[in-house]
Amino acid sequence: MTSTAAVLAYLPSPPQGVWYVGPFALRAYALCIIVGIIVAIWWGDRRWVARGGQAGTVLDIAVWAVPFGLIGGRLYHVATDWQKYFGDGADPMDALKIWEGGLGIWGAVAFGALGAWIGCRRRGIPLPAFGDALAPAILLAQAIGRLGNWFNQELYGRETTVPWGLEIYERADDAGRSAPGLIDGVSTGVVAFVVHPTFLYELLWNVAVVILLVLVDRKFTIGHGRLFALYVAGYCAGRFWIELMRADTATEIAGIRINSFTSGIVFVLAVAYVIFARKGREAPETLDPGAAEAEVATAEDAATAEAKTGAKDADGGQKEPKESDQAADPDESDSAGKVGNGTSGTSKGEKK
Repeated sequence: MTSTAAVLAYLPSPPQGVWYVGPFALRAYALCIIVGIIVAIWWGDRRWVARGGQAGTVLDIAVWAVPFGLIGGRLYHVATDWQKYFGDGADPMDALKIWEGGLGIWGAVAFGALGAWIGCRRRGIPLPAFGDALAPAILLAQAIGRLGNWFNQELYGRETTVPWGLEIYERADDAGRSAPGLIDGVSTGVVAFVVHPTFLYELLWNVAVVILLVLVDRKFTIGHGRLFALYVAGYCAGRFWIELMRADTATEIAGIRINSFTSGIVFVLAVAYVIFARKGREAPETLDPGAAEAEVATAEDAATAEAKTGAKDADGGQKEPKESDQAADPDESDSAGKVGNGTSGTSKGEKK
């Protein structure tokens, strides 16, 4: 063990990642995920409107994309780290405890895209255009979510002596257990080891790619899913080398972590899409055809109502002169009590 005093220059880990308010647990990991989702929806909606879409569309589609993404992320994590849940001495029920951490970004993006496809199809919105609008916002949400790993003291790199190394503390829980990986535990103040802060590396890389995506989008007005593909390629490029620095247990193929293989394969596919996909950007009127049709229908209804009102006014104009003519009828005037030379009289047929 290394004393805390000897490594004051290193980055500290939070003393705990879970706080209890009565029987309720506030988990930093879950809060980071939620904040990331909120930021992605807010910024994504602004970008969608700026491209010609309708406000509120992103939230409507997020109702489909977010649950699918969470399920897909958990399935990928459990599938690639199945020993933790189905190995010797493991409890398979732990696979359902998503609040304890463990979301695979590949599964989250794949299933999230499936959910977004369902939402876009219901609205008649082109999925590639929607993905382009959301790409920087999604990656920023991933960066925010990485802070949850910091609070949980998980997914860190190998031990190091660099000045920005991350302190991993021993944590103890109410059951008397003590270990760095106790998510519900509280720091004892004892530094177990100092590691590369891979969560921070990925966070900073993601922010850099977000800035790059925004600049590329402004300069080249990129569309048809190519900006989303750039997001995927940029993330994969960073994740590939960061994954090689990780020290936590993971499934390997030929001695290489499976996430490194996934990063390499997906990177190649994303770059190919950028090269061969349709160039340019979608016309604004194609981003929400349902809204456009509604506007056309409203305009047609208004025109029809205006035409009916004009016809009614025309009919009224024809009746007015008839009524004036009747008022000027001498017979009617006579019947009112004046006849010919102004002497009193009665209407025709009246008997004295």
